[in-house]
Amino acid sequence: MTRLSAAFAKGHPALVTFVTAGDPTPAATATILDALVEGGADVIELGMPFTDPMADGPAIQAANLRSLGAGTKTADILAIAKAFRARHPETPLVLMGYANPMTIRGADWFAAAAKDAGVDGVICVDIPPEEDEELGPALRAAGIDPIRLATPTTDVARLPTVLDGASGFLYYVSVAGITGLQQAAQVSIDEAVARLKVSTDLPVAVGFGIRTPEQASAIAKVADGVVVGSAIIDLIAEHGEAASGPVRAYIESLSTAIRAARKELA
Repeated sequence: MTRLSAAFAKGHPALVTFVTAGDPTPAATATILDALVEGGADVIELGMPFTDPMADGPAIQAANLRSLGAGTKTADILAIAKAFRARHPETPLVLMGYANPMTIRGADWFAAAAKDAGVDGVICVDIPPEEDEELGPALRAAGIDPIRLATPTTDVARLPTVLDGASGFLYYVSVAGITGLQQAAQVSIDEAVARLKVSTDLPVAVGFGIRTPEQASAIAKVADGVVVGSAIIDLIAEHGEAASGPVRAYIESLSTAIRAARKELA
């Protein structure tokens, strides 16, 4: 069993958390990552800062700028990941970002570097599944899960292409828009998750727009995972290098809600 598959087999939906590497500084990221684990995060997505994060809303855009302004490089991101793996050998770590930083040195180089850093999966927002050959084969050869995105506009004709070669989990982007600004109606999430589960045995995690324990609880009743990002980024923006305490408390509130939601259904 891989770290990712184990994270989705705990008896409760996985809490998947996102932070941007190097925000507010590379050194501060380490303490924030520790706070995520201590608060109850089951999977961590580590964002690779990029100058043109077209899928992200204002909060994560600002986090990218703070990180790049602090001088964060790809080598720093990999070092953060490797140090995290040494401290937390069981917690899955997923790199999330855009094609340019992942492919500029070649897909094989990136896959090997990610493997060396202990990375479990990769989400590349702007390489569509139809262009899987740009990165997917290298990741799979390195034993790293290429995690795919499905959206409200992913119809039954295209879904098999999205799922072909995907592993780890399926990330359902619940709104046709950017991160952080809105949340889909719960009924549409319920319907989408049910539809996706008919087509795949992969765990389905739902993200975009989830901020409160109540929202997390509602999604945990139907999905295998709940993804939270922008709300964490907002805490980091507010507290800077002192963000680990507020982040830990916030993650604890989400983790408690998610675990309670599944118990309510039992």
